[in-house]
Amino acid sequence: MVIGVLRITVLIHESRSLKDKRQVVKSIVEKVKNRFNVSVAEVDGADLWQRAEIGVAAVSNDGALVNSVMDKVLDFVDGLNLAEVSDHDIEIINI
Repeated sequence: MVIGVLRITVLIHESRSLKDKRQVVKSIVEKVKNRFNVSVAEVDGADLWQRAEIGVAAVSNDGALVNSVMDKVLDFVDGLNLAEVSDHDIEIINI
């Protein structure tokens, strides 16, 4: 079993309140869920109004597939232009 974990840190420059931030994060999360067969949620920065960390996870029996999906999710989030991807970290775990 192979588990892929992606942590994406995004900066939301247009956000002026937590409500603005929640709208952007919710949009990103829903678009990723609809496009990819992965689990996704905001995992940190809930009290900051211009920064969020989004976690993505996928499980498969093929490490190359998991790595490819994580790369595609990262490219997709970056291409949405809803927020600036300031940092990311991909970890592939073989169990």
